[in-house]
Amino acid sequence: MRMRWFVVAVVASAIGMAAAAAPAGAAPTWAPASSAKIHPGVQTVTDGAQCTANFVFYDSTNVYLGQAAHCSGTGSNTDTNGCTSGSLPTGTQVDIGGSKPGTLVYNSWLTMQQLGEKDADTCQFNDLALVKVDPADAGSVNPSIPFWGGPNGVTASVADNSTVLSYGNSELRLGISQLSPKQGIQLSQDSGGWNHQVFTATPGIPGDSGSAFEDASCRGFGVLSTVELAPLTGSNGVGDVSREIDYMHAHSSFTGVTLANGTEPCRGPLLASTAANRAALQKRAALQARKHHARKKHHRRHKHHRHRHHRH
Repeated sequence: MRMRWFVVAVVASAIGMAAAAAPAGAAPTWAPASSAKIHPGVQTVTDGAQCTANFVFYDSTNVYLGQAAHCSGTGSNTDTNGCTSGSLPTGTQVDIGGSKPGTLVYNSWLTMQQLGEKDADTCQFNDLALVKVDPADAGSVNPSIPFWGGPNGVTASVADNSTVLSYGNSELRLGISQLSPKQGIQLSQDSGGWNHQVFTATPGIPGDSGSAFEDASCRGFGVLSTVELAPLTGSNGVGDVSREIDYMHAHSSFTGVTLANGTEPCRGPLLASTAANRAALQKRAALQARKHHARKKHHRRHKHHRHRHHRH
C-alpha cells in the first residue's frame, strides 16, 4: 500500500499563482474542491509503492501533502518500527497527481533515527511524512476530505465506540470511488495515545495506507498505519496525527507547519449510523476477535503489517 506560502507580490503576479498571495501565517487561497487535482484521498506513488494522501498542510512559503512515513519504506510490510526500518531519503520524488512530482521533505522515521528516539510507542506509531507540492501545482490544491468534508481542526482523543470516518483510495478498488468512503468505530486508543485501534466496514486494504481519519464532527485525528492480526483481525491501527504534528514541530525545521482545514462542510456520519448500527459493528468485531483467538498460531511480532501496495 502504500503546504508554506510567502512569495513576493511581483513574483506571484508574474507566475499567476493566486494561492501564493496569502500572507505569512494565513491559509492559502485553495482551488475549488470540485476541480482540485491534489487533495486528501489522492493516490501517492513513491518508488512504485502506492498509498493514499491524508491531509493538506501549509506554512508561510509552501504547501504540503501528507502521506504515511512508511510509504517511502525500503523494507518489508512487517518492518513497522520507524526507529529501525529503512526509508528512502528526503528529496525523493513522489507522484501526487499534479503536473510535476512532489518532493519528500519530512519523514518521521528518518527524524526519529537521526535523533536516536527510544520510546517504543513513538517508534511504533509516529508515521507521518510531508511531500512538498511543486509551486507549479500550488493553485491546484484543496484540503477537503472527499465525501465526508472537513477536516475541522484536529483532536488528540477519540472516545471508544464512537464513530470514525475515512476515505481510502487503493488502486485495488479499480477506481470505483463508491468503495472509498469508510465508516466505523474506534475500539480503543492506546500506546500512550499514539495509536487508535479502529474497525470499519470495510477495513483498510493495501493502497489505503496513510489515509486520513476523522471523528463524527470531522476533526482530524489519525493516519492509517497498519492492518492488524491482533487483537482483532481486519481492524486497523491509526497513528495519532496530533502527536505526529507535535513531534515534527519539536524535532524538525517544520515548526510553522499547520494542518489545513477543509473548505467543504462536514457531512458527518451516514444516516445509517444509529445505535443499532454501531451495535452491529461491535458484534461483528467481537465475532472476529473470537475467531482470531481460536487461531493461536499468530506470533505477536506479526501483529502489525504496513500496507502499501507495490505495483508489479
